[in-house]
Amino acid sequence: MTGGIAHQAAAAMPHRMSPPRGRMPEAKFVPVQADAQANAKPVDLSGYTRVKQELVAPPFAPEHEQVATGDPKIVEITMDTTEVLMVVDEDTGASVWALTYNGSVPGPLIIVHEGDYVELTLRNPADSQMEHNIDFHASTGALGGGGLTHVYPGEETVLRWKATKPGCFTYHCAPGGAMIPYHVCHGMNGAIMVLPRDGLKDKDGNQLKYDKIAYIGEQDYYLPRDENGDFKQYAVAGEDYADSLDAMATLTPTHCVFNGAVGALTGPGALRFNVGETVLMIHNQCNLDSRPHLIGGHGDYVWESSFSDAPMTGMETWFVRGGSAVAAMYTFEQPGVYAYVNHNLIIGAMLGATAHFVVEGEWDNALMEQVVAPRSFET
Repeated sequence: MTGGIAHQAAAAMPHRMSPPRGRMPEAKFVPVQADAQANAKPVDLSGYTRVKQELVAPPFAPEHEQVATGDPKIVEITMDTTEVLMVVDEDTGASVWALTYNGSVPGPLIIVHEGDYVELTLRNPADSQMEHNIDFHASTGALGGGGLTHVYPGEETVLRWKATKPGCFTYHCAPGGAMIPYHVCHGMNGAIMVLPRDGLKDKDGNQLKYDKIAYIGEQDYYLPRDENGDFKQYAVAGEDYADSLDAMATLTPTHCVFNGAVGALTGPGALRFNVGETVLMIHNQCNLDSRPHLIGGHGDYVWESSFSDAPMTGMETWFVRGGSAVAAMYTFEQPGVYAYVNHNLIIGAMLGATAHFVVEGEWDNALMEQVVAPRSFET
């Protein structure tokens, strides 16, 4: 934070606040990590091919192979830590200075294969108010990369790590102390999928393939209100720090939404599929537990943990542990509108965690038929 913002927040909560620009106590680990790396043996990358992955905005996925061809690669990606004023709920005017990777909540989906290297260029624009970094739950060491990626406004860094564990994983900003939940609860999180090199399989080793991906980030917000109960507005990112810590301390979210805002994945934003298409639903929740359910469908195959484990099958509702990402696969059999919800229905219906999947195709009466339309009856 800069100037008056840092002073204001520090005066309100001096025991929680960092020095200007958001440098937090955990940053002291950076020289420790750097010293350890300086004494390490250089890695031999001579056999690796470099490829660039163009990241795309959620709910979509970057181009990728489901089954890897050739040897492991170095997958180059770039992310900017942009601070964006976002409307959370148009009906109430609730808004947030979202802290983001590449301008979206959640951050973009990254897809690599087991054995690949991820080489990230992380850039913090000069007009940012705050320091940022990244912690990859899929990586090993250095606080998930968080200890080596602290960047001030106007700085960039490059981190390379090897994807050794297949599955879906969370990544998020973790500058240190109270700034960790502050950044996470302002949208600074996303998911990476590390596919097995030979693709997804069922418990018997049979190949499982998908036609499309639906990438859903469930975000809990804790937006401060004024004395009249209206949501407060702030001029720049970070100005809400002290107010937000008070709101977060209640452990009661004001909103819990999919992909950044109420209704982001309904109406014009609804995801569209066809009968017969197999969709891989990737659900990330960085902070709270969640219970996704596809109303009218199922989880044919669900990986709540690693892709190394056999998937659960025929699931009605599955579980996303706070701080993790989960994959579920379903082949649509009927047309219509399917509601994908957090089946804590208070969260799904009242706080915003609902998406719509609009499926086109021919109806199958053998699966469901309205035998008699609603009509009055005599008692």
